[in-house]
Amino acid sequence: MGTEIKNVVVAVDSAAQYDNNAKRLLGNKYILAYILINSVDEFKGMDPKEIVSYIEGEPFIGVVPVEAGLTNGVMEVNGERIMGLNSENTEVNEGMIRFDIIFYVRVKDGISQIIINVEAQKDEPAGYQILNRAVFYVCRLVSSQKERDFVNTNYNDIKKVFSIWVCMNMNENSMNHIHLGDDKIIGMHTWKGRLDLLNIVLIGLSDGIPEHDETYELHRLLGALLSNKLSADEKLNIIETEYQIPLESDTREDVNVMCNLAEGIREEGREEGRQEMIFEMIQDGVLSKEKAAKKLGITVDELEKELGHISLEKK
Repeated sequence: MGTEIKNVVVAVDSAAQYDNNAKRLLGNKYILAYILINSVDEFKGMDPKEIVSYIEGEPFIGVVPVEAGLTNGVMEVNGERIMGLNSENTEVNEGMIRFDIIFYVRVKDGISQIIINVEAQKDEPAGYQILNRAVFYVCRLVSSQKERDFVNTNYNDIKKVFSIWVCMNMNENSMNHIHLGDDKIIGMHTWKGRLDLLNIVLIGLSDGIPEHDETYELHRLLGALLSNKLSADEKLNIIETEYQIPLESDTREDVNVMCNLAEGIREEGREEGRQEMIFEMIQDGVLSKEKAAKKLGITVDELEKELGHISLEKK
């Protein structure tokens, strides 16, 4: 395997690990509590510790399929088969699209439930419009409730759903709440039913981490948590000191691992750029193959094979 191919494989693997660590950190109940406080009216002004107690069980992270017919599945618990959020085996369904984070949370009355989905994006996707994907996800959160949260035609039992998207590397810090509206075109009749069932929240994080104030409380927390520039100590200091979030040893480990992976990805990017520069110098006749191979730490034969791959790719 050529040097360039090796670096691509390692970079992709590191990026995947980075994403997985980021999802686990976002799935911390205290982090989720702050997201709920700032995104869902039912939790505004509440103490994060109180909200943590309303989050049911452990959030599903990267295991619940989005595809129709799979989100709502049968699980086996203590030998009994029950209806519930499907947690498919990731090896059997490799490549399947999954919700990043999904969980149930109860509101203050202790009876009503809301289904929350949190998605993390490195930036606003270029291949599709993110709002369209968010609409698809929030519709799946509703339709998957049939036979799990409501049966037959008991549509009044549909639970309120939120799909919350955290997008990094945006031009500015932002937050939008997209939901149903009711435009009375003819007459003033009000139709029975709930306009609050479908909710999409888009949270944009800029590169810079804002000051800690009421407006940007969530943006500072998420910006620090997901930053690939802050050190582990800087992240932990903001999370613990400013937000009083108790961190277990595994969360501390995730923060450290993510910081190390971020540094590794940066190093791989710098190394790849260095290799490209050396290849260009060879092609321009500025550097001999012997000297180039020595700089790259490979043999001349390996270098020639790599140059051959590059020539084929250009064709």
